[in-house]
Amino acid sequence: MITEHSGIFHISTDAYSYLFKINAYGIPEHLHFGAPVQREDALALSCRPGLGWGCSILLDGENTASSLDTMMLEWSGSGRGDYRESPVELCGMPTDFRYEGFEILEGVAPMTCGLPQAHGAEETLVITLAQKNAKLQLYYTVYPTALVRRSVLTNTGEEPISVNKLMSFNLDLPGSFTMATFNGSWIAEMHRTDTVVAESKVVNESLTGSSSNRHNPGFMLFEADATETAGRVYGFNLVYSGNHYASAQRSHQGLTRVMQGINCSNFRKELQPGEAFETPEAVLCHSDEGFGGMSRNMHIFVNDHIVPVAWAHRPRPVLYNSWEGCVFDFNEHRLLDLANRAQDLGCELFVLDDGWFGARNNDKAGLGDYNVNKKKLPHGMEGLAHKIRKKGMDFGLWFEPESVNVDSDLYRAHPDWALTDEFPLVFGRNQLLLDLTKPEVRDYLVDSICPILDSAKISYVKWDMNRHSIALGEKAHDFVLGLYDVLRRIFGPRPGILLESCSSGGNRFDLGMMCFSPQVWTSDDTDPIERLDIQEGASYLYPQSTMGAHVSAAPHAQTLRNTPLATRGNVAFFGCLGYELDLKHLLPVEIKEVKQQIAFYKQYREVFQYGTFTRTNLGWQVTNGSTTLAGVFHRLVHAAPGYEQLRLTGLKKDARYRITSLAQALRVGQFGSLLKHVAPVNIDPNGQILRIADRHFTLPYGEDTLTASGAALMHGILLRPLFRGTGYDQNQRTHGDFGSDIYIIEEIAE
Repeated sequence: MITEHSGIFHISTDAYSYLFKINAYGIPEHLHFGAPVQREDALALSCRPGLGWGCSILLDGENTASSLDTMMLEWSGSGRGDYRESPVELCGMPTDFRYEGFEILEGVAPMTCGLPQAHGAEETLVITLAQKNAKLQLYYTVYPTALVRRSVLTNTGEEPISVNKLMSFNLDLPGSFTMATFNGSWIAEMHRTDTVVAESKVVNESLTGSSSNRHNPGFMLFEADATETAGRVYGFNLVYSGNHYASAQRSHQGLTRVMQGINCSNFRKELQPGEAFETPEAVLCHSDEGFGGMSRNMHIFVNDHIVPVAWAHRPRPVLYNSWEGCVFDFNEHRLLDLANRAQDLGCELFVLDDGWFGARNNDKAGLGDYNVNKKKLPHGMEGLAHKIRKKGMDFGLWFEPESVNVDSDLYRAHPDWALTDEFPLVFGRNQLLLDLTKPEVRDYLVDSICPILDSAKISYVKWDMNRHSIALGEKAHDFVLGLYDVLRRIFGPRPGILLESCSSGGNRFDLGMMCFSPQVWTSDDTDPIERLDIQEGASYLYPQSTMGAHVSAAPHAQTLRNTPLATRGNVAFFGCLGYELDLKHLLPVEIKEVKQQIAFYKQYREVFQYGTFTRTNLGWQVTNGSTTLAGVFHRLVHAAPGYEQLRLTGLKKDARYRITSLAQALRVGQFGSLLKHVAPVNIDPNGQILRIADRHFTLPYGEDTLTASGAALMHGILLRPLFRGTGYDQNQRTHGDFGSDIYIIEEIAE
């Protein structure tokens, strides 16, 4: 709900209040963003600087408190006394925007520049500010758990204006904060880094041409006492897939300025008279219930208002992807064999990855030539897709449309379509980017891809992009707009296709892509121990329904770490489950275990994908209605470990719950020479007898069932003991390194 009274604007929902006023100088002054308050609290929430501070530039020489530098502002300019960072820079011009008026619109105010938007808003407030030759509009779009802001600058003069910087929002918050960013690289995305915000500016940005695996656009600000369940936490994100910028800086007066938008490095936009520039939408969330409360609000927003309507709260299929099992080496016979095995395991979707088109037998050739390789697929894509659908599975396909190999028919015909500069060519994964700023390039992609999707009745697309930009320069923003245009034209008329975005894993894990792509390939790293950090980092700002998570072979290609199949499944459960390995190499005991994993996941799929996610003391928790699922994860084991206490959150104190551990298969081979202590004969730990037994037999694992009140579970219950040396006991949790457990907690009807 948006109200205005005497220049005071109050945006209120059940989750938050946002309050600002237009002061006597026509400047929008921020008052409050946080827990719900009343409009009548405006005076109490205002900055009251008294005599002000010496050495200040004053808007009014008679009023020593009229310095912009010491006010909490909704927007700031430059050259008028506010020495903090400005959200706008116009080449050769100071900026001093003053209030002109407001408008309250129903629903979303549509953008005209081609950027994606959140959907399903209640209302939008538009504040108009103006100065000589320019008009600035600040948009506030209201959603139940988040506020979305953006800005639009219009040239109202008679000469061109050069825009060097325009942020989506500026916000001054009272207090001291720590900034949590999510950083990394290829196969090491989304690792949380905390930096105290002080007088020196803290910056989170990307310069790779995409939202980047180095620095995700999403970040948090939190107060020092914040925990998972208590304390003040703010979450911010950008509905954009290109170079981004965010900063936070505390002033001497204890005000923290935060802003976010398109990165201004190499950015320049010249506006002709009457022309406007729109920024991407920025998402602002708040919670006084800690990181878990902020995540809950952000997850609700993403699931309800970012993900395409056709896929909102829709269960994601269990898929099999051919890449790690085949790489480029496959033919129709091999694919159909894998499809038979995947269907027998319970997979619902078969995905053919790279290598199906042109001369694509390695990563040095073929990108751009989307004609089916008939040597590999003699019956074409339609023939393969038909045979897989007859097995009861849907069929999906991999593309990498934004890139081109020099060794391709496309490049030989149109070398000018590649994004290059006047310097010698530089390559990433042996490829160049196509110049999506050119309409003819976008037309080629749409005309090449759509017939394949339609003729083969494709139900899923993995859209990859493995080349980071180098030659974009001032084209960076227009390239992103070109990408959105292609996605809109291909998938807008085909809402039933599940699009999974991928860019060397999580290089483009952002809300802009999620407006088209309900899920994103979280990382090329499928090692579950690495995924604990990657998926947990992503969980702060993105719901589990958006995270592709696969079970792969071990030792893992990214780490050479050997992990239990149970742990690979248990970690992948907390996302969109898939399998990516050569299925013909599975042992009989592993086939049985994978079948059990998939059956269990399907039973609780909606809880895993859409349940309320919480980070617990021992792992992760999801809750949907009366069912809670908790994962307990270990890294390296230690000798003679003590008891573990599992503490859950969000349960009903007085309700009774049944807690059951998920059965696991305990491989006899992992005991090695310890079998001498329990077997009646001396068994060679490397001999044939044990190898045969290990393929076919497992030992009972420490299953557990008990009942407890919600109060007891939130206080913490002691789990069954871990392995403590030499002895086997079916009542203990016999973990080696990297073990894990899943607990099913269900409310018992009175």
